[in-house]
Amino acid sequence: MTFQTQEQYQFIESILFENLGHHPEVLDFQFFYGGNFNLAVKVKVAEGDYFIKWNQGDHDGMFESEAKSLQTLRDKNVLSIPEVINYGKILDKEYLMIEFLTASYKQENYWQDFGQKLAKLHTHTHHSHGLDFNNYIGALRQNNEWMEDGVQFFIEKRLKVQAGLALYDRKISQELYDKFQTLFEKIPTLIPNEKPALLHGDLWSGNVMTDSKGLVALVDPACYYGLREAELAFTTMFGGFEPVFYEAYHEVYPIENGFGDRIPLYNLYPLMVHVNLFGGGYLDAVEKILKKY
Repeated sequence: MTFQTQEQYQFIESILFENLGHHPEVLDFQFFYGGNFNLAVKVKVAEGDYFIKWNQGDHDGMFESEAKSLQTLRDKNVLSIPEVINYGKILDKEYLMIEFLTASYKQENYWQDFGQKLAKLHTHTHHSHGLDFNNYIGALRQNNEWMEDGVQFFIEKRLKVQAGLALYDRKISQELYDKFQTLFEKIPTLIPNEKPALLHGDLWSGNVMTDSKGLVALVDPACYYGLREAELAFTTMFGGFEPVFYEAYHEVYPIENGFGDRIPLYNLYPLMVHVNLFGGGYLDAVEKILKKY
């Protein structure tokens, strides 16, 4: 065991002691290095299997907001969401400890069931768009300050924030930023202003799992009440979901005609998040969308 791994192992032991009240015998211990700013482990002890992750950078409140987001979704009792055990700070490192979801083989109706459940989640509404706490999408802060108008919320709290950050960090040019300003004036005529829907907020294939029953489970939410078409558009990125998923969703909670034409507009948000997190590799897609509109 390397020094680094030994140090991390002791850190995990401290978390287990803090939350279980004793030093349990660790039956299995597996590191995960999948994230860009988080480390994570699966820990098996007599009390159960846990997933613990912690960050290495300055992301104050990230795991608290993630815990709240997970609990917000769990409270609706629609989808399988891991139980939050605790979050906190030890040795100047913030951590999140949640239930480890053991996956099973997908049932034949996996995608149909998923589409129906997401539609049911989206029927949960609020009088305004936003959430009573801010959270993160990836490593970026996400402002959920309440607004009554959903389209203006999408413009002000999503697109303007990302475009402004990209300009400030010189990820985009002033010329491209000006094109965003022109688009902001057009968006209210291009997308429907629906009532708020509870969204997972970061719904792509990497955050979709299979639970012990072979049905869908979701992790790593960035939830808020917003335009549900933005969530459906997000699912089309990075490979998308099976067609039956969208058919099942539409049967439960139909969307307005022309959604396919609106997908690029909604996906400007996750694309700009990726520009700000990872650089210019996503700029071509952004520029094409702005040119189109």
